[in-house]
Amino acid sequence: MARSAELKGIRVTVGDTIKLQYAFMDNDKRKSQLFEGIILSIRGRGDNKMMTVRKVTRSNIGVERIFPLASPFIDSVEIAKATSSTRASLMYIRTRSKRDIKEKLYS
Repeated sequence: MARSAELKGIRVTVGDTIKLQYAFMDNDKRKSQLFEGIILSIRGRGDNKMMTVRKVTRSNIGVERIFPLASPFIDSVEIAKATSSTRASLMYIRTRSKRDIKEKLYS
């Protein structure tokens, strides 16, 4: 059964492609950046809940980030593509190409 969580009032599940706007500090300025990728897993309970999001850059390099769901640095979340995955974790996506992912998840 796929794991799900609520993030900024939006229900996200494993396998969804999300657009996550997060803030970070650069010297004294607070800057914001977009991270768009597939949710690979959701772990933890309560305030300790985290999700792993993976994206593939233009130069075909995979980048994974772990975001705490209770983080004050997450500004907004938008679901770009929703899936009906039945797995609790999609770690096999690490070995797949962009084309394989589209065929497997969004067909």
